Amino acid sequence: MEVVHTIADLQSRIKAYRRRNDQAVGFVPTMGFLHEGHASLMNKARSQCGLVVLSIFVNPLQFGPGEDFERYPRDAERDLAVAEAAGVDLVFMPSVSEMYPSPTRTTVSVSDVTTRLCGASRPGHFDGVATVVSKLFHIVQPDQAFFGLKDAQQVAVIEQMVQDLNMPIEIVPCPTLREADGLAMSSRNVYLSPEERQQALVLSQSLQIAKEYIQSKSSQGFTSTELASLVRAHIETAPLAVVDYAEVLSYPTLEPFDHSHSISSLIIALAVKFGKTRLIDNLILQVRK
Repeated sequence: MEVVHTIADLQSRIKAYRRRNDQAVGFVPTMGFLHEGHASLMNKARSQCGLVVLSIFVNPLQFGPGEDFERYPRDAERDLAVAEAAGVDLVFMPSVSEMYPSPTRTTVSVSDVTTRLCGASRPGHFDGVATVVSKLFHIVQPDQAFFGLKDAQQVAVIEQMVQDLNMPIEIVPCPTLREADGLAMSSRNVYLSPEERQQALVLSQSLQIAKEYIQSKSSQGFTSTELASLVRAHIETAPLAVVDYAEVLSYPTLEPFDHSHSISSLIIALAVKFGKTRLIDNLILQVRK
């Protein structure tokens, strides 16, 4: 496994690989502090691609004022060990000055799909995500890029960007990995106190309750409003939970859920704060009318 810190070095190595091989280049972009969820993306890339490239870059453009850019967890040594164990070939670890050597005058903005959920509560966040991912795609020029569905809105935004801009990249969404007790794996879980960590289990529990409710209503039907209310009510049984949103929308358009189609894909999406830590989770389901 090689570790590079400059765009020129990374592109030189990828170019040399492509001269010698015709197998796909797979790319896993991350902000580091890697966990088993990230490792599952790398393992998927390893199983499908001849060259696996991992980026570790905490992108300042996607953090708003007062958010946790400075305190976002970082552990380069551990990250490299996780990457090597997963069979990564190239790790790109640029500095902020390498990625943004001068003030950024060009940004990528994806409309509509960014107006709800995290896009509503974190203005400008997805402009920062789309801009850095577009930049990384142009640097790496992968054949496939692997993203976790824990942040399903991010996946929808990136898929829309790739489609609209005719980027020759296949986006590969990968399932959310969870701890044994159901909590979705996240780099931010390290912020949680023991009590917050225990109460955060209401997120996965509420999604399971929603799934069972949908199954029980298969013949009578249900409304997105009553489903969202059911989810929110369970989350609010945790005294420390402060709900940012609990919504039921169509996926991947993230528009109000349309019950008129015979088969529809919906997402139950959550963002909840426990103390200073904001966690997201979701469940995507195919629903028959």
